[in-house]
This record gives sequence, C-alpha cells and structure tokens, in this order.
Amino acid sequence: MDFLPIRRAILSVTDKSGLADFASFLSERGCTLISTGGTHKKLVAANLKVQSVSEVTGFPEILGGRVKTLHPRIHAGILADKDNEGHMLTLSELRIEPFDMVCVNLYNFADAASKGLDLKSAVEEIDIGGPCMLRAAAKNFHTTLVVPDPLFYPRVQAELAAHDGVSLALRRELAAETFRRVSAYDDMIARYLASAPL
Repeated sequence: MDFLPIRRAILSVTDKSGLADFASFLSERGCTLISTGGTHKKLVAANLKVQSVSEVTGFPEILGGRVKTLHPRIHAGILADKDNEGHMLTLSELRIEPFDMVCVNLYNFADAASKGLDLKSAVEEIDIGGPCMLRAAAKNFHTTLVVPDPLFYPRVQAELAAHDGVSLALRRELAAETFRRVSAYDDMIARYLASAPL
C-alpha cells in the first residue's frame, strides 16, 4: 500500500522529547496507543488514553523489566504483512491486533558505559526488546511504519495531516535509518564488551 493509515501504535522511548505532543496528535486522529514503563507514565501524565503492554499481552513485565515486549501479541502484530491474507487470517484466528506504527528509541548504553559501571551493571543497560521491535517493524516497512527518533515526528505528522497516511517512500527511508541505528548500537556494545574489564 502507498499511504498507510496509523490506527494502532506502540511507543517505547528513552528520548521523550516531543513525545506527548506526538502521541496527542496520533490520539486525536483516532490512533490507539500502547506503551511500556516510563513512556506509559509520561503519556498518562499528559492525560492521554494509553494501554500498557501487559494489558495487550495478558502477561506482566518480568525479570526486572528484561522481558516486556517479547511476546507474540506484540511481535505478530508488528510483523504481520497486511497485504498477506494468510497473515491477517492468522491474526484474526488468534485474536491479535496488528500494529501500524512502532515508535521506539533505545536505552542510552553509551551514557551507561561512560559512568564507569562494573560490567554486570553495564550490561543491564543493553536494550533487547527495543532493537527487536525496531528490526521487526523495519523489516515489515511495506505495511508498518517505524519511527526511531523524535527527529522524524514532524515528517510523520505532516504526511498524516496531508494524506491521512504515511507514504511507502518515508516508511522505506525510516526502515533503512532504523537498521543503520540498530547496527551502530550493536557495534558500540560489541566494542564495549571486547574492552571492558571483567
């Protein structure tokens, strides 16, 4: 599809700049918002209607927050190709709703590493669920929008305002940018682990 309507979005961001305004814009256009942890608290504080990930999965966050979004009700909703009848039938049979947008930016591992934390403490700052959601949405850019940085909020809003959907061209551009960012994130962690004292 060329212009993708945004009816359901998951938001989980470390950089919360512009978040409330962006989420409010989406909500005013009828978009259902789903969120995690601190992002959820920020949206609730902005008086926005937002579901928690646990409400969607029917499962609590566990292992001190290590496992939140790694669940079929999240990832099947992100990865389902809306142009594929088989995918959509599977979602329907399992009562899983598809996502149209994944708005995620990652834990600031560089900041954590610069604080001189011991290795075990530092690795707790490595984001797992975020990169998984970003990669899933970027892979599925034909029918899902990935937004990896607040920098892109104005462009997304402009397209939604003008076309009531986000173009395939912008979805592909942001997918490519997302893979670049996740790759750089992984490289940074690899270099840290190779050099950090045990």
